Amino acid sequence: AGKHGVAGALSPCPIAEVDMGKGDLARLGNNAMLAADVSTGEVRRFLTGPAGCEITGITSTPDLRTLFVNIQHPGESPSERSDPAEPMKISKWPDGARPRSATVVVRRKDGGVIGA
Repeated sequence: AGKHGVAGALSPCPIAEVDMGKGDLARLGNNAMLAADVSTGEVRRFLTGPAGCEITGITSTPDLRTLFVNIQHPGESPSERSDPAEPMKISKWPDGARPRSATVVVRRKDGGVIGA
């Protein structure tokens, strides 16, 4: 993947936790994944991560119909990171309990190519 279709047009936009919500980044919120239309230059948000996360590596199936996106350390912040007394203060992602890293699988309802 990466030669055409979604894998070549999506990019995680990690923001360092110490910078999240500050200065020029205050309006952006959580880390996001952006999609760029390489023919028009249009950039749009494709996915927004849960509070305190980092969206990391992505990959797709060879037919570009399934996309895998990694979500790391949801619910963390520089000030709350090591507070074992309140592990769910910032997030309860993905299942309403203590936050955990996970891989999100993205598919279109119609089974088509992601980003088409």
